[in-house]
Amino acid sequence: MTNLVPRERFRTPDRWNGDSPFFALHRQMDRLLDDTFRNIGVTPFSAELGAWPSVEVSQTDRAVKVTAELPGLEDKDIDLNIENNVLTLKGEKRTETEDKDRHYSERYYGRFERRLALPAEVDEEHAQATFKNGVLTVTLPKTDRARESTKRIPISKV
Repeated sequence: MTNLVPRERFRTPDRWNGDSPFFALHRQMDRLLDDTFRNIGVTPFSAELGAWPSVEVSQTDRAVKVTAELPGLEDKDIDLNIENNVLTLKGEKRTETEDKDRHYSERYYGRFERRLALPAEVDEEHAQATFKNGVLTVTLPKTDRARESTKRIPISKV
């Protein structure tokens, strides 16, 4: 059977083109799942993309910084909340065209929600957020207790 179907053809996805029946099936299944999740208000998950929007969380001695990529959105489309040291990012990306005019799309439209457990206790009253060029940056200062609880451990040579 291996002589009838060359394995190399199926190992390299870059060789697939729009005429391949496998590529067409993959595209139709993606569209079906995206439409299904969009209609019930759930953010789709993909092994390639992860959860949308993509986020980055970092921290210094003084603050926790969360950055989210939200291309195509404006600040009025985003709702940001913090409760019990969990940052919630909600929003909705609306389509620019009608579905009947769209032939093919890999872009995501619809509601989304991400909840991020923060790595340290933060001062909710002094949180700040900026939105520029489709990137949301949230700076959350750590509480005094969180800053004091971090102790450096000296390392000695043996």
